[in-house]
Amino acid sequence: MSLLVYCEWLAATQGSIALHESMYMYPIVESTHVLALMLFVGFATILDLRLLGWILKQVPVSQVAERLLPWTIAGFIVMVITGVLLFYAIPVRTYQSIFFRAKVIFLILAGLNVWLFHTRVFTRIAEWDHHVITPTAARRAG
Repeated sequence: MSLLVYCEWLAATQGSIALHESMYMYPIVESTHVLALMLFVGFATILDLRLLGWILKQVPVSQVAERLLPWTIAGFIVMVITGVLLFYAIPVRTYQSIFFRAKVIFLILAGLNVWLFHTRVFTRIAEWDHHVITPTAARRAG
């Protein structure tokens, strides 16, 4: 069974039709998705700019991460849930969109970047936490 056939089946389900045709729920889910995206990207950008040494130079990276990562993770979780609901509402059109496919590729690459950073660079933060200029690997992740 191809993914398109699965998307066509999904589009024909009661929940998908109800969500897509809802006067209130679809716009609420879409707005929540955009707000969660802003929360996620905004806080991730602040952390990345600190890793690059462009802002908050006198604040240790661990403090910036400690304060921002819970909000970043919360934004990511809400963003994923609402993103799945948006896909569920319009699966065929979304699946066929080149922009959606590019988005999925970029999300996979971003997830790989986060995984590499947290498993390799962030584990040694005690060595470089207070440095204004972070190690090359940290700047590359940023």
